[in-house]
Amino acid sequence: MTAENTIPKEDLRYLKLLAKRYPNINAASTEIINLEAILNLPKGTEHFLSDIHGEYESFNHVLRNASGVIKNQIRATFGTEMREGEMRSLATLIYYPEQKLEQVAREEADMADWFRITLNRLVTLCKVLGSKYSRSKVRKALPPDYAYILEELLHENKDDSNKQRYFQEIIDTIIRLYQADRFVVAMAHLIQRLAVDQLHVIGDIYDRGPKAAKIMDLLMHYHSVDIQWGNHDLSWMGAAAGCQALICNVLRIQARYANLDTIEEDYGINLIPLATFAMEVYGDDPCEHFMPKIAPEDILSDKDARLIAKMHKAIAIMQFKEEAKIILRHPEFHMEKRLLLGQMDLEKGTVTVEGKEYALNDTNFPTVDPQNPYELTQEEEEVMNKIKSSFLNSRRLQQHIRFLYTKGTLYKCFNSNLLFHGCIPMNEDGTLKTVSFRGERLSGREYFDAVDRAVREGYFNRAHSEGKRACMDLIWYMWCGEDSPVFGKKKMTTFERYFIDDPESHVEEKNPFYVLRNQEEVCKEILRDFGLDPEHSHIINGHVPVKVKKGESPIKANGRLFVIDGGFAKAYQKETGIAGYTLIYNSHGLVLVSHEPFESTEKAIAEEKDILSSTVALQYSQERIRVMNTDIGKQLRENISDLEALLVAYRQGIIQESELK
Repeated sequence: MTAENTIPKEDLRYLKLLAKRYPNINAASTEIINLEAILNLPKGTEHFLSDIHGEYESFNHVLRNASGVIKNQIRATFGTEMREGEMRSLATLIYYPEQKLEQVAREEADMADWFRITLNRLVTLCKVLGSKYSRSKVRKALPPDYAYILEELLHENKDDSNKQRYFQEIIDTIIRLYQADRFVVAMAHLIQRLAVDQLHVIGDIYDRGPKAAKIMDLLMHYHSVDIQWGNHDLSWMGAAAGCQALICNVLRIQARYANLDTIEEDYGINLIPLATFAMEVYGDDPCEHFMPKIAPEDILSDKDARLIAKMHKAIAIMQFKEEAKIILRHPEFHMEKRLLLGQMDLEKGTVTVEGKEYALNDTNFPTVDPQNPYELTQEEEEVMNKIKSSFLNSRRLQQHIRFLYTKGTLYKCFNSNLLFHGCIPMNEDGTLKTVSFRGERLSGREYFDAVDRAVREGYFNRAHSEGKRACMDLIWYMWCGEDSPVFGKKKMTTFERYFIDDPESHVEEKNPFYVLRNQEEVCKEILRDFGLDPEHSHIINGHVPVKVKKGESPIKANGRLFVIDGGFAKAYQKETGIAGYTLIYNSHGLVLVSHEPFESTEKAIAEEKDILSSTVALQYSQERIRVMNTDIGKQLRENISDLEALLVAYRQGIIQESELK
């Protein structure tokens, strides 16, 4: 028997590939030493946000201040040597360095002295934040233009008297060469980056707020991010794939909140065909139930509001027709009760919903043929075709949606936490609901995995086939279907909210999950189904705003589940009473933070007004959590095991060393 026969053929092939990267015993040994050392570093800080809903300024600020992590670190580092106002100014400088520098330059008499003090403070803060990372990881985070000098500054030893003059001369030369402002900006961004190792966005980036496209641009340039899709994200993903019902849905919601600039300006989608059609068909219709919802501080002329209302009604009717086509194609969806255009009696002014007759508040439906209520008119068909072409050919939209597919999933298991946006479909008795999906009976994790695959196929299958259309229909079902894990209600009463005044018809009954998630044993069973240890894991959830004003807590099931949708969206804040929850998971444990509404970026800079945030709950670990305790640690242990096998192969002569130095 030869030596090679002692190693399975597949393992030997892998080890030979690994040997190309680590060509000798020294290289493999060095990497093992490096990885073993990394395992003992503190775990990086994770930052969890949910339900951003287009509120760019609030989101951008929370991202910059890392939900208070940076301010807390400033206080921990300089609390005994800086006044409160100085710490507040330093925090603002780190959040908005370019803008704050302009303000300082107008007010500060001795900029050289200010730069000298500030640069030293920033260096100190960078060292503290970078201490939990390997030197290699910090080096990769450095801006390329100043990497060498910053690396020298960050590894200064203040106790080394031989080098004190050397390091101080670096700072003095930076100031003398008028490079200090650039160094301040570079170090501020470096601090932001070091403050958070991984960002988790638990769904609903889109809709309601006006700047979803800017948020997507920001996320695309963030150093490390993952996304768990929300129902509003899936709506845009389906629209970008060409699902006509979801194209209508996206336009309807943007019109509802007067955010059509997102469609026209940000994504370059031509809405003139829809506006022209709406004016022609609904020119004399006041469309009072379709007037856009705007915040009190926003300004919209009566003329613009009336035009948007007509566009809003036009696209809503088209949406109900397009949705009906999907429902009729898929009896397995069991959504026939949502075919309401055909249940109207316009002569009586009523509509029958689930056997009960309600009065309509609007009987002007010029495009609805009572004999064929779900057929688009020729004019509607022309509008639909033009808008669909714009969606499919919007380069920026398609880039953003591809990013959602690349960085996004329906759920994520990461470092003993289960992240998902909506719900786990459940029965009232606390068991996982078995759902019929594409010919299979599935529940829990298996159902989530199947949905994830279908959503991807609906976008990436470029063939104009029945299979692609069926998957796009499934994406629509995820928007509003009873067993959708990102919707979680028996029905979506969009039609009723527009056309029926009786609030009884507006009720949307939630899946039992939303009651059962208060029970610790139910949450533990969900965690087991997703392969996590129920005694040491958590569920992190969004989707349904936490009604703090009514005494609701974001902490459920004895701390086993956290709900972090407190309401970034201004549309929710009257109901919730706050402006969102975020979660921090660092090497000490979990910190849940609540936020008051963000006033503006201008005030944050000029008046140094940070978001008022409060720690809601702490779950601290008795021992500091190390990289070895994380998912990355598991992977590093596997890498170490592979490298140790490679060392054995070298030492037994099974694989020959190369590139000896």
